[in-house]
Amino acid sequence: MNSLWPMIVAEKTGIPDDKDVVAGWLGAAVLLALIVAVALLCWNFTHQIRKAKAAKDAGVYGDKPVDNSSEDDAQG
Repeated sequence: MNSLWPMIVAEKTGIPDDKDVVAGWLGAAVLLALIVAVALLCWNFTHQIRKAKAAKDAGVYGDKPVDNSSEDDAQG
């Protein structure tokens, strides 16, 4: 019965033409929301990576702290 139900409904209502089936404004809104979500996730990811690198350079994770002053003296 369950496998016949879509065929019965399609027969009674008719199958729309390909040109009539479009995503519309809702599809555009969903696409835009997904783009914004990915952009925010990328921004947050880079923010967290910068924080982790700064913490590593400060020696928070048990590493030796990085002394950037010697690099500045060598370059300048």
